Amino acid sequence: MRKILTRLLLLLILLVVLAVLAVHFFLDGEVKRLVETIGPQLTKVSVKLERVNLMLLSGSGKLTGLVVGNPDGYKSPSAISSHSISLSLQPSSLLHDKIVIRSINLQSPEVTFETDLTQNNLSKILANLDEATGGGKETKEAPKEPAAKKKLEVDDFLITGAKLHVVVTSLGGKSATVALPDIHLKDLGKSPEGITPAELSRTVLQQLEASAAKAAEGAIVDLSKGAVYLGNEASKVVTTNAMDKVTKGIGNLFKGK
Repeated sequence: MRKILTRLLLLLILLVVLAVLAVHFFLDGEVKRLVETIGPQLTKVSVKLERVNLMLLSGSGKLTGLVVGNPDGYKSPSAISSHSISLSLQPSSLLHDKIVIRSINLQSPEVTFETDLTQNNLSKILANLDEATGGGKETKEAPKEPAAKKKLEVDDFLITGAKLHVVVTSLGGKSATVALPDIHLKDLGKSPEGITPAELSRTVLQQLEASAAKAAEGAIVDLSKGAVYLGNEASKVVTTNAMDKVTKGIGNLFKGK
């Protein structure tokens, strides 16, 4: 009798382990699918995620290989790429209408700010997001974002160690790389109704675009003066006409920033 009970107990433990693993792999695949499906619908650019690894028992997780593409007309291969994104969530909230994420940390992402001195790729993605969701405003003509069954709460959102690649197409595609200050957001979706994935994306992208534009301004000025460019080409002197165009363009680009 004791042997039978022992075997039944072992079988029960095995079934529980298999159930946890099944849910684990299902969630990983579902998160990846949602990111790669809803992301392009909202931003009108490609969104790829290499791997998702969520630990249900501890509530920790890691997303690997996030790549956000560039809008049509921009030549850089991507707008944002992050090899590693760590997160911590409240496991029990997965059973409720609002998922509580304690922290998200994008570690050392690569951000590209491509501009012709009249507009830039990050602003275009943000405009696409606003167009897809009505800019967060409820109007009769406003399009609706893709349906999201779950709302979100993100207590702490941190972007650290980011590098900003500034590409100026009106200067022949010359580029420079500068450090991007850390971005730290708190208490997103803290209200009972939470926020949608689109609202979270908009808030983060607004902060990222504003920070990138500010950091890019000095780099663009340096590039326009013939500073040393990244790459194999030697520095080139910008003509007076080109300098006038760049100076005027910088003023227009950062007006109101």
